[in-house]
Amino acid sequence: MAKKQTSKTLRIKQIKSGIGYPVRTKNTLKALGFRNVGDVVEHQENGALLGMLDKVSHLVEIETVDEEK
Repeated sequence: MAKKQTSKTLRIKQIKSGIGYPVRTKNTLKALGFRNVGDVVEHQENGALLGMLDKVSHLVEIETVDEEK
């Protein structure tokens, strides 16, 4: 029987503006779903998401959401 994969949910908050950073960094913030400083988004953890978060780690705050069902 295969193991059931549970993906974590990450709550990400933009804490710093993308102004003054390269366009590529701004595009990463936009792809994550941010529009303004203080915005909070939730995404399922995966490889692509972790790569994007690594590139903008200085602009965001990340926390894991405990899902209780």
